Amino acid sequence: MEFRRRAKQSQLKCNLGFSTDGSEGGYNASTTKGPTGSDATQERVREEVSLLGRSASFSGSGILLRWPWQQRVSMAAGLFLAGLLAVTQAWCVNAIHENLLWFSQLTEVEREISFRTECGLYYSYYKQMLQASSIKEGLLELIHDNMTESRRTINLLQRMNIYQEVFLSVLYRLLPIQPYLEPVYFYIYTVFSLQAVYVIGLYLTAWLLSGSWLAGTLTGVWYILNRVDTTRVEFTISLRENWSLPFFALQVAAITCYLRPQLGALQQKVMVWLMYVTTFCFCLMWQFNQFILLVQALVIYSLDCADLLTTTQVTTLYLVQVSGLLTVWLLQFCNSMILGSLVLSFIVAALFIRHYHSGLKTGGLLVRLGKVLFHSAAVLLLTVIINFLTKKVLQLRSDEHIFKFIKSKFALGSTRDFDAGLYLCEEAFGLLPLDTLERLAGTLLLYPYMLTVLLLCGTLAVAALQNLSSPGGGLVEEKRGAAERRVEAFRPDVAYNLLHTVLYGILAFSTMRMKYIWTGHMCAVAAYGVCGTEVWTLVLRVLRCNTKVLLRLFRYAVPLLIFCWLYYKFWPKLMEELSELREFYDPDTVELMTWISTKTPKQAVFAGSMQLLAGIKLCTGRVLTNHPHYEDKVLRERTRQVYQVYARRSPEDVYDILRAVGADYVVLENSICYERRHRRGCRLRDLLDLANGHVMDGPGDNDPDLVPAAHQRFCEAIKTDAAAYTALFTRAFQNKTFYVYRLKKKRKKSTKTSSEPHPPQ
Repeated sequence: MEFRRRAKQSQLKCNLGFSTDGSEGGYNASTTKGPTGSDATQERVREEVSLLGRSASFSGSGILLRWPWQQRVSMAAGLFLAGLLAVTQAWCVNAIHENLLWFSQLTEVEREISFRTECGLYYSYYKQMLQASSIKEGLLELIHDNMTESRRTINLLQRMNIYQEVFLSVLYRLLPIQPYLEPVYFYIYTVFSLQAVYVIGLYLTAWLLSGSWLAGTLTGVWYILNRVDTTRVEFTISLRENWSLPFFALQVAAITCYLRPQLGALQQKVMVWLMYVTTFCFCLMWQFNQFILLVQALVIYSLDCADLLTTTQVTTLYLVQVSGLLTVWLLQFCNSMILGSLVLSFIVAALFIRHYHSGLKTGGLLVRLGKVLFHSAAVLLLTVIINFLTKKVLQLRSDEHIFKFIKSKFALGSTRDFDAGLYLCEEAFGLLPLDTLERLAGTLLLYPYMLTVLLLCGTLAVAALQNLSSPGGGLVEEKRGAAERRVEAFRPDVAYNLLHTVLYGILAFSTMRMKYIWTGHMCAVAAYGVCGTEVWTLVLRVLRCNTKVLLRLFRYAVPLLIFCWLYYKFWPKLMEELSELREFYDPDTVELMTWISTKTPKQAVFAGSMQLLAGIKLCTGRVLTNHPHYEDKVLRERTRQVYQVYARRSPEDVYDILRAVGADYVVLENSICYERRHRRGCRLRDLLDLANGHVMDGPGDNDPDLVPAAHQRFCEAIKTDAAAYTALFTRAFQNKTFYVYRLKKKRKKSTKTSSEPHPPQ
């Protein structure tokens, strides 16, 4: 027995790092050190570390290879495959982007127009930094910007997450690549390269969980084949999520490694620093970071309540989140939106209640369940109080539109709030379409994922109940024994990734745009289920044939069969997609941008839709009245007022509104004025009518309190060239899609017929 115990100990020590034979094992035991404690305790803890509390010799995850050169070859093979899949993904999205637009043959204005909606706004700051006379001058222009919002000087580095554009522009200036690579290619190649980083992060997560680089390979293949649902980078290059999610994937991989039971003290410190750096980069590049980190904080809190993490691990993970957010807060010139974030309030509340409610993990099952409920209620209440007081003190209203959207999305009944309506009526913010699941099932991703999640959720529930049933407190030896039982019951790294995928899956189902956070990690979890030992051990145990030979057979045979089927089914389709050639074609927008650049003053102020104005900013450099970056209360109100050009308002009202924001020209779009893309009640003109208390166009019911408008719809009536409109506006440009009107400097006196409020200057 003593000989067998020593053999198992050596097997488990080698399970610290990645596998070394392509499926099993780890680093040589002589290169690692366990956590401090008595040797006997370490032996007992390491003796059984598998998810199900069984000997690792039966799990197949801790078998030490006989020859060191085999370990090195296997490690090299795993890393090589990770790099190969990463480069493949980056090449694929670049090729698809080129094929969709024929990007290399486009003129400069056509390339810039291809950066649609807010993408154009973000890219314009990269272009602005390159056009500045010096790096210092460019930074000063961003800090004191008066071109993005007319009659307002704003700090763009504080308001927007554009440090990546600043960094790239500085790098492009310093590197000797200007003669060989155009600025736009340097930008898009960088974003596509981050897709390679994303694949590597997912690959490492699957490898760490399963102990097999075969799982990482399957993860990368699934990610590439499910490109429609895992990324949209090829046609929305500049979106903040395309910059930040790769670092989020690396952060999850670092957390997974940090929570491994065998990690030594030095390795834990390295992982903590990696978690901090990746969290910081993720937060710096996306304004919605607080909501993503809030879900992650809830995962950590749940694991803490289930007694699956130590106090040190919980505190460290919380502090990593806080330190990353506060570093970004400093870089963004003390952006108050970060201090008022829910995640910061939640972490402060959780740590405070945990400190003063130290008896949470004592007592029997019913007592501890009651304490957990009381503890959670106290944390929730304190979170609301802290967040409310913080926003009151800071007078923070930047993110209230997000809460309006959430409230409207999950509350019963409809809403007439304009900001909430803009979000609710967009498909990206609706529920996840069922055809997404059909596509995921078509690549054999959904089935192993669901089986893995269901089996592990049941096992996790049993492990959590066992932990809550075990006595807490007491002597040091008792606490040490409880720690051993936790290790035997459920691996904390597996538990974290399980709750991670479940909660982000719920988020994806509720809001389709968030599916890109879930589907990538979904590939890693499914690959872990196929290539790991835990799920197969459960299945084989139910079938009463849990042997080492069958376990190894299924771990290798099933992934290889999946690879063969995917190759047969999807390789021809992928080659066909990569060879399909299209061409960018938008002559009306090109004509508009050319006219603005050549026929209007450089300091002219343009009003219009948020999406179009972002393109005008990029292509022409003209001053805007509003733009798509919606995280500002004043800007949201200004946007609602400018959009009155699509409402039923008098020409005098519209003229006064546009003059109040300093507009010289207004651009009207037929696609908005006569919109048919959305259903009735979700067209922009309908949202404006509801907000103004007017009945909507077309057949259908209206609320009884809505009244008919006293005026025609402005965007239609102005085209009639009636005297009331020509006295205030002059048509300066038109084509099949756009109408541009110049506001006259002087106008005749007229009596205002509308009592609706006008925007302040």
